[in-house]
Amino acid sequence: MEIKISDGIVRRVRGGSGAPMNTLAIQARTVANFLPLACQRAGATIVHNSDAHYTGIRFNTKVGPVVLEMPSGDGPYRLVHELPEPDETGRTEVEMRRFPQIYKPQGVAHITAEFLSSRGFLN
Repeated sequence: MEIKISDGIVRRVRGGSGAPMNTLAIQARTVANFLPLACQRAGATIVHNSDAHYTGIRFNTKVGPVVLEMPSGDGPYRLVHELPEPDETGRTEVEMRRFPQIYKPQGVAHITAEFLSSRGFLN
């Protein structure tokens, strides 16, 4: 499933004409195809968030949503834990891991799944 967030409104994106076809969206779909079953059970959803300027894969884990943000330009992949409420310093997200773009989609899916399962995010 894919969702699109713009101007604070969340909409479900159906395949075909409504789905974005830029390089980040294609990259997110490719990585999502290689995710193991444990990640798919965590509700892996492709998110196109124009408010926060990212496209990624969101996992609904035991401790809240975690997003694998697709890199733009030469930047790295980012694995971010989104907080339900801002903490005392005002942060709304905590970056847990970065890894470079040297990995193929299979490797990115594997690294993400291993990180989430080894840290207790997945059941």
